[in-house]
Amino acid sequence: MFPQRLDSTIAYAIAKAMMDGFNRHYQLFRSESARAKHRFEVADWHGQQRAQRERIEFYDLRVKECVARLEKEFKAGEQPMDVWQQVKLHYIGLLVDHHQPELAETFFNSVTTKILHRSYFQNDFIFVRPAVSTEYIEDSEPSARPTYRAYYPKREAFAATVLQMVLDFDLQRPFEHLEHDVAAIAQRMVERLGADRPRANFQLQVLSGLFFRNKGAYIVGKLINGFTEVPFALPILHNRQGRLVIDATLFGEDDLLILFSFARAYFMVDMEVPSAYVQFLRSMMPRKPRAEIYNALGLAKQGKTLFYRDFLAHLRHSSDQFRIAPGIKGMVMLVFDLPSFPFVFKVIKDFYPPQKDTSREQIKGKYLLVKQHDRVGRMADTLEYSEVAFPRARFEDELIAELQKFAPSQLEISDRDGDGQIEVILKHVYIERRMIPLNIYLQEAFDSLDAGAEQALAAQEQLERGVLEYGNAIKDLVAANIFPGDMLWKNFGVTRHGKVVFYDYDEIEYITDCKFRRVPAPRNEEDEMSGDIWYSVGPLDVFPETFGPFLLGNVKVREAFMRHHADLLDVAFWQGHQERIAAGHVHDVFPYDRDRRLPRAAAATPAASAPTG
Repeated sequence: MFPQRLDSTIAYAIAKAMMDGFNRHYQLFRSESARAKHRFEVADWHGQQRAQRERIEFYDLRVKECVARLEKEFKAGEQPMDVWQQVKLHYIGLLVDHHQPELAETFFNSVTTKILHRSYFQNDFIFVRPAVSTEYIEDSEPSARPTYRAYYPKREAFAATVLQMVLDFDLQRPFEHLEHDVAAIAQRMVERLGADRPRANFQLQVLSGLFFRNKGAYIVGKLINGFTEVPFALPILHNRQGRLVIDATLFGEDDLLILFSFARAYFMVDMEVPSAYVQFLRSMMPRKPRAEIYNALGLAKQGKTLFYRDFLAHLRHSSDQFRIAPGIKGMVMLVFDLPSFPFVFKVIKDFYPPQKDTSREQIKGKYLLVKQHDRVGRMADTLEYSEVAFPRARFEDELIAELQKFAPSQLEISDRDGDGQIEVILKHVYIERRMIPLNIYLQEAFDSLDAGAEQALAAQEQLERGVLEYGNAIKDLVAANIFPGDMLWKNFGVTRHGKVVFYDYDEIEYITDCKFRRVPAPRNEEDEMSGDIWYSVGPLDVFPETFGPFLLGNVKVREAFMRHHADLLDVAFWQGHQERIAAGHVHDVFPYDRDRRLPRAAAATPAASAPTG
């Protein structure tokens, strides 16, 4: 029996070391998130962006630290499997009364899969399903801050309640005209209630942590009256004088979905019990998967865990096959999808045409840049996975042939686990939300322009909206110091909210790294008549006036583009933004339209920070 006791002692020590590793990770993650409040108060925008970028790396660093400790102290990779079974059981015991059990389980999986061979990735050794419930977790310490605060306003004194709600966040910077702002907010809230009289449960419930992203802070909550629940968010900004203003009122699920969009940077919010925040936010946005809410809160590894569980559940309850994704095939990425599942899967090809001077590592670097950068609602977030196994029976033969032809190094087809199930194993894959490619969206409009009057009018509006949003997307990216590189229509998609989002990252560059030039005048008549370029072009040289022939071949598209975005063809537009960014100005694109703004805030907010939708 002595060896068994020894094994149990080692197993407990390993489990405790893993829990220590997770607790260190979350303490650092939470501390960095909490410091966002001070950075907002002192207007340290560069510091805020730097912290958002660096926090993304915290998880992988802590996993590496923990793996190194386990190998050094316990030779973890040499321990027998019965020890690892005990490790998991001891770890479950340590999760009792833990405030982040779901995150700790995911951390356990990350560490364990770094140490064990893939054939051991089974229920006995990792958390395939959650072992500990996250329901009703709350910090019981007397001094602890509750997940949300409840306020019970009198209708005739609604503004006073809203004022108290704002003051309770204790922002250490004066407001410009807080009483005016809260009066306007109270009026809009009353208007949302309409003629309904206050019911017995009339209240405001507000998450107790402010949500910080770039130059904004957001109060997030819901207005409850009877059976009616109205989600809301209140953006707080700095005005030109350096004072705070509540800039807008966002109401309803659609406004909140845009605020928490997958195309925006992650929030910083101080949370003791993240699952309680997710549950509260899910009550406001029931159509948003929990995985995407965890992502929006900066807990991307948990988002990946939940996404993969949802994906496996979808595979069990569906029977359609993976196929080559519709649309124009990419030169760098092989893209496929499952028609019944609203995501696309992207694999980096092994070789590219001559015009694509790049490598696998460079492409992965571009995707990492997007992950860490402010996506301003215009670049799709990606989930990155390695060694992903799919059932071979769910793949169309045409897709398998495409993978074998263009990405053989990324493909394995085998019964690797020895259970008789043939699998397609992809070494590396990105997963993104599926959108309508913009070129297809515009083609649908073209196809209806010659239809009946009503249908043709709708098609013209769709074309106009698509071109307008395309230019807005480019301008928002430019404001955030991103040059898209390949700006062809096929590299942009349309979301369910009608927003145009960029999703082809292999050629993106920082605006500040590009050299925007005018096309030199022809030296002679021979230059002018030649079909070849007569001037030198460096690797980062960009000639905006040459965009037209590539993008505006369709007359109606050109007319719409020139109405709204002719400045994109002018080198001065690009150079002006370069100068602004080089001067240290941080532009922010806020996730709401102008009609959501409070009347007085429109004049008080810096023009460069004005929301554009």
